[in-house]
Amino acid sequence: MNIRTKISTLWIVLLFNMAFADILGFAYPGTLAELMAIGTEGVTFGSVEGVVITPSFLLIAAVLVEIAISMIYLSRVLRRKANRIANFGAAVLTAVFIIGGGSLKLHYIFFASIEIATLMMIVILAWGWSHDE
Repeated sequence: MNIRTKISTLWIVLLFNMAFADILGFAYPGTLAELMAIGTEGVTFGSVEGVVITPSFLLIAAVLVEIAISMIYLSRVLRRKANRIANFGAAVLTAVFIIGGGSLKLHYIFFASIEIATLMMIVILAWGWSHDE
């Protein structure tokens, strides 16, 4: 398997882990109730672990997730130098998102550990990408 395919596949692995961490998070007791806070004047913005979920928050989260989604394709088509720079930058931003948006729930710590290890593997592969490959 060539380096582009390996890195692209690792971005897919990362995204599956991110998605399932959130999906399982919804099953955590009380999480959905917190998200769907209903006030006397209709639905208000919910919060999870003290973080208020607003449209702006969701837009920022969407942009950060889109970086990882874009890297699946970009890892396959960018030239080596641009690919390495993009993978380093995307890996750092994604790691900040994973750690900064994290939770101390055991399932999240497990998924976040896998996600960070995957990002480290992406960086190692990109760093070691020789001119021959």
